[in-house]
Amino acid sequence: MNILLNIAYNTAFGEELVLNIINGKEGDAATTYRMSTSDGKIWTYSLKLDAKAGTHIDYYYCVVRGEDNVLRKEWTVAPHRLEFNNKDIERIVVYDRWINIPDNSYLYSSAFTDCIKRRKLSVLPPNDNVATLRLKVRAPQLRGNERLVLVGNDVSLGAWDVFRSQQMFEHSYNEWVADVDVTKLSGKRIEFKFVAVDVTDSGNMLWEDRYNRVIYVPEVTEGEVVVHELDDAFFPIYNIRCAGTQVPVFSLRSRSSFGVGDFGDLKKMIDWVAYTKQRVLQVLPINDSTITHTWTDSYPYSCISIFALHPQYADLNALPQIADKAERERFEALRQELNALPQIDYERVNNAKTEYLHIIYEQEGKEIMASDKFKAFFKEAESWLVPYGQYCYLRDKYGTADFSKWPDHHSFDESERRSLSVQRNAAYKNVAFYYFVQFILNSQMADAHDYARSKGVILKGDIPIGVNRYGCDVWQEPRYFNLNGQAGAPPDDFSVNGQNWGFPTYNWDEMIKDDCRWWVRRFSNMAKFFDAYRIDHVLGFFRIWEIPYNAVHGLLGQFSPALGMTRDEIEAYGLHFQEELFTEPFITDWVLERMFGERAAMVRDTYLEPSHDGRYRMKPEYDTQRKVEAAFDGKTDKADTDLRDGLYALISDVLFVRDHRDPNKFHPRISVQFDYIYESLYDSDKFLFNKIYNDYYYRRNNQFWYREAMNKLPKLVEATRMLVCAEDLGMVPDCVSWVMNELKILSLELQSMPKDPNVRFGVLSRNPYRSVCTISSHDTPTLRQWWDEDTSRTQDYYNNVLQKYGAAPHPLPGWLARDIISRHLLCPSMLCILTVQDWFAVDENIRLADADAERINIPSNPRHYWRYRMHICIEDLMEAHDFNQNITDLIKESGRM
Repeated sequence: MNILLNIAYNTAFGEELVLNIINGKEGDAATTYRMSTSDGKIWTYSLKLDAKAGTHIDYYYCVVRGEDNVLRKEWTVAPHRLEFNNKDIERIVVYDRWINIPDNSYLYSSAFTDCIKRRKLSVLPPNDNVATLRLKVRAPQLRGNERLVLVGNDVSLGAWDVFRSQQMFEHSYNEWVADVDVTKLSGKRIEFKFVAVDVTDSGNMLWEDRYNRVIYVPEVTEGEVVVHELDDAFFPIYNIRCAGTQVPVFSLRSRSSFGVGDFGDLKKMIDWVAYTKQRVLQVLPINDSTITHTWTDSYPYSCISIFALHPQYADLNALPQIADKAERERFEALRQELNALPQIDYERVNNAKTEYLHIIYEQEGKEIMASDKFKAFFKEAESWLVPYGQYCYLRDKYGTADFSKWPDHHSFDESERRSLSVQRNAAYKNVAFYYFVQFILNSQMADAHDYARSKGVILKGDIPIGVNRYGCDVWQEPRYFNLNGQAGAPPDDFSVNGQNWGFPTYNWDEMIKDDCRWWVRRFSNMAKFFDAYRIDHVLGFFRIWEIPYNAVHGLLGQFSPALGMTRDEIEAYGLHFQEELFTEPFITDWVLERMFGERAAMVRDTYLEPSHDGRYRMKPEYDTQRKVEAAFDGKTDKADTDLRDGLYALISDVLFVRDHRDPNKFHPRISVQFDYIYESLYDSDKFLFNKIYNDYYYRRNNQFWYREAMNKLPKLVEATRMLVCAEDLGMVPDCVSWVMNELKILSLELQSMPKDPNVRFGVLSRNPYRSVCTISSHDTPTLRQWWDEDTSRTQDYYNNVLQKYGAAPHPLPGWLARDIISRHLLCPSMLCILTVQDWFAVDENIRLADADAERINIPSNPRHYWRYRMHICIEDLMEAHDFNQNITDLIKESGRM
């Protein structure tokens, strides 16, 4: 079969167009063909293909310069599709249009196509046309109950009668196609339109909003198909807006759970979301975070594997019963005890569930692992499952996850993969339990995902920005990580000292060498379980806050990558650069008196030594925050922790930090305006420093960071069809909105954390449609906590935002919580997703009496215990009719689906 592809694209000198045919296998490169042109405007390629009837090809175009320098390419989430529906086709001539990422790209996401609309794709049926004109059009606005038809002026197109129109087929998501028999057309010029028809009521139809389309029918010979790709159909259909709930899986509570939420509870929560007319259920990360087998592993953003799921989420009720009656009764008694606790007992729950899984493995493992389903899972997951299994075995065998302390296997040895994959080997027997558990978890989570789709609910996941430095990912592929630094966040509303997450930073140079394959695999795996996702700390794809490994707090960090400043650049602003004064801790007698008061002399004698000119420096045994931390290990009374924190502050009191990679470059220390070194400057030097500071943090790096993000994010956004949302809060440079708008990523909007620096509270009516609106998150106080946290701020909000008179009531009454939530639901944002605690706030009979008991995380505390659990069982929630009706009414009143 001969296929002639044509596309109009104006190129510059030296640019060429390349046709890329997608092979369909994950990880396989597309087959490329260089196209030709006679004028630099119309590009063609003649392709000979042995195509069978009933098959198709997907392809896209890109612009290159030289051999492999790709300048730009089409949007690959929804590529061109060419179907071969007739065996008698001899030649196909295709006239394509360049496909950029559309403004309504979200309508192509699986969140919309598979959860909200749920139309089944159809195959273009064979026909007996002698010569065919194929018309292709994209109509992403169509609702789930609507189909597209073609109607025109020609009798064969219905003569403008929709009931005699040409049927169209949705052969690819949102793309409709019709084969018109050219021999039945009465003329060479046809006028037509597309019409959306309601399949439940054929009399309910909607014509596209535009002038008639016109095509001059080309000469089409016998056995030939001419394909015209048309511009999108547009209908006067309002934008879809949805409401949803955010709750960690571990926080779910049902009558049958085992002291922690599980994937069975997730299905029950999906029922509640659907019952109250919500459309989205958002959860926190569900990956395995087991490092120490203690409560410190409760931090869900510190995963050990980007693929493996946490064993605590196994739904034991979905497994075969334990055969031994006494054991079965023992576990049931323990289950009831743990499930009655107000919060999660992480260690007892995980120890009990692990023991239970071991019993089921011994009892049922052989049969389950001999099944076709397990074999299919192992084949698909083998690339990550085998290293994960060996990592878990060695971690438990040696009693530590720090693989640098293991006597051997300091990194994964690929040569051992086969012995770990063959059942008859002893090595396989050591790791088989971990394979078994992951099979159970993957099966149950995939089942919950399918269940959510069947209920029309979008499951939204969470992709943490980092991984644990002692996790399996770092052990397996250390080349992708920088272990001499720590990822974190600069100071913000959450933490005045910044956040130190302890994660290694990414070696992006190495990742980009293979087109971010590690990330693409991560996103592709997540698409098995979710139809939308939140990119945690999307700013990390522009630059990450990198903290030296010898630091505890985040103040000594610097953005990486970033354009550090040379001495000459700093002095060009007029500030005389005194390297030692500006880069070494500023410690003087007056600083010590101010910081430590009556303990100043003790601090001077114990921790400091004289330097020069009345200044001091830290003694070598205390000259880093890590050394101070070690010196105070185990000392927990307030006097000791205050002294420790004071020493931390002394060490971070510098005006500039030296670049981590180039010692001749410097970065203004973040938030130094609150420290003593800044206070010691002359007013004129303060003015000059602030000019440097503002230029550096808000202007100097913008274009540089834009390019950094565009080298990474497009590959990840186009890796799946999940709806992409981002957490873009904090110290946000201008380039972030440039990239998010270009890639059509949904932003996060919190009224209490406005992005406009000129207002105290965000204006909800100004939220962009392409955004997620919320009131609180796992990292912030709940609505009820926020209300009582700062009474003057609350009073301002009550009088000037809510436009209510008098004193603000405390605590927050249910009727007022309902009013606040109603205003958020009415905003333009596509998604309004509220924490389950904020939904509870509207009903004083449902919510917890103690608002502080609903807090999930305190970001300023790196050792926070993540143990919040819903105080009400989902079964009881389903029966709370007044509360559920209240929520349903709120959603209907707001016009959300």
